[in-house]
Amino acid sequence: MVTRTGGFTAIEHRALLDTEGRPDAPHIHAMVREALGACGRSPSLGVPDGFHYAITVNGRPTGYCADPQLTSSQRSLITLVLNGS
Repeated sequence: MVTRTGGFTAIEHRALLDTEGRPDAPHIHAMVREALGACGRSPSLGVPDGFHYAITVNGRPTGYCADPQLTSSQRSLITLVLNGS
């Protein structure tokens, strides 16, 4: 699950992506490992009016990251999950 907060409107957006049965599941799982490895374990400050993200994956500690300091794997994962692809 990815939760996005912040921004100018401060509207929370949550999305979940189930990888079961997806042919690209191994790629997504690798992206998750890389993205979570670069996350902090507590919410970060980011920039004023920037987006803040919480990434939660089955039983793993939630990872936190924020714009504009996202890694490419974090940005790709967040985009994938929030766009529901």
